[in-house]
Amino acid sequence: MKPLYLAYTTMASGLFFTGFPAFFFYTRLSGRYGKGLKERLGFIPHRISRRLSDRPRIWLHAASLGEVNVASPIIKSLKQLVPDCSLVLSTTTEHGQDLANEMIGDVAVFYAPIDLTFSVRKALSGVRPDVMVFLETEIWPSWLFEAHRSGIRTALINGRVSNRSIRRYLRFRPFFVDVLKNFDVFSMIGTVDARRISEMGADLKKIEINGNAKYELLADQADPALEADMRRVLNLEPSHPVFVAGSTRDGEETMILDVYEKILKQFPDAILVIAPRHVVRTPAIESLLRTRGFRYQLLSELKGGTATRAERVVIMNTFGELFKLYSVGTINFCGASLVPLGGQNPMEAAVWGKAVFYGPSMEDFLDAKVLLEREDAGIQVEDTESFGEKALWFLNHPDELRERGNRAGKAALMNLGAAEKHAGVITRLL
Repeated sequence: MKPLYLAYTTMASGLFFTGFPAFFFYTRLSGRYGKGLKERLGFIPHRISRRLSDRPRIWLHAASLGEVNVASPIIKSLKQLVPDCSLVLSTTTEHGQDLANEMIGDVAVFYAPIDLTFSVRKALSGVRPDVMVFLETEIWPSWLFEAHRSGIRTALINGRVSNRSIRRYLRFRPFFVDVLKNFDVFSMIGTVDARRISEMGADLKKIEINGNAKYELLADQADPALEADMRRVLNLEPSHPVFVAGSTRDGEETMILDVYEKILKQFPDAILVIAPRHVVRTPAIESLLRTRGFRYQLLSELKGGTATRAERVVIMNTFGELFKLYSVGTINFCGASLVPLGGQNPMEAAVWGKAVFYGPSMEDFLDAKVLLEREDAGIQVEDTESFGEKALWFLNHPDELRERGNRAGKAALMNLGAAEKHAGVITRLL
């Protein structure tokens, strides 16, 4: 066992055994954070074991909502390529678990083991997969080491390495060189991701580039019925311009309101919907709106039928509906980009045939940004003033805005087939 890996396992185990007793009693007393605890310790439920009669067995790990959205089209392709395979899916978060059960109902779903030797060893012996698949940026040293030691083939699929995370990884490159040796293949999204995983220490012979499977799922989900439902919930007239600020982060809402005030001067019927990246920030946004003199309503009230939208500003305080919201946007903005946080996925708006606005910080979705700008469909804004000017210009030139949206929709379809390519990488390991 390499010294760096030994140090990692020793430190992780020490932290776990030191903190677990207090954590366990807290979950018993409060009733919080105890869901799936046995599974996180490596105990595979009988409901999972009973469904694992077939071979080959493929275990996919999707940490949260984003990775589950990637897993769905890849699982669909795997069922076509290897119809007799047995598939299981693990998640880390509760929201990921809920979405997986909703989207992929015919695949056994459970909580992933903590990255400790005893828990991953127990979980692997319970599932006994032939191939272990990690999605996007899930790189867990103990899990990988134990899978490799057990003769299980391992793959990083739809792999991506963000601009911010590469700096952290490179600080510990000697450690990750050893960790990445446990992968049999790296099926990356784009050339930048391939280069970064190579810089971290991955073997160039194991790296492939196969596109982004997440965009493929979006194309399947863009159902006109979803747009009609959102228009009904928001009580929108066809003439209403709708300014959607999606996945906003702290500091962006102030800028969004500055832009909205400029829009209102020319388009007084414009509606603003703010969808924060983290709904726990809703009270802070409410406070900001009150300070700025804006009346508002919460989406949860409108969806629950307890109110009809009568105010010009709505806060989206519900989970998993931003994609549907983009369908009604006239001006669609992807957040975490006017602040230096790497941006959010612009294809969620583009797939609806909508032009996409974003700030200068799009490092985490560089492949999507490049694709949109190559098709003259993405619209980058530098600051509040630039955003206000461009938003008003396009609102006053609706034909040009519509044409940009058409090009964005075509760009989003260019990734079709990525899920099948990634699934093909997995089947080759069998």
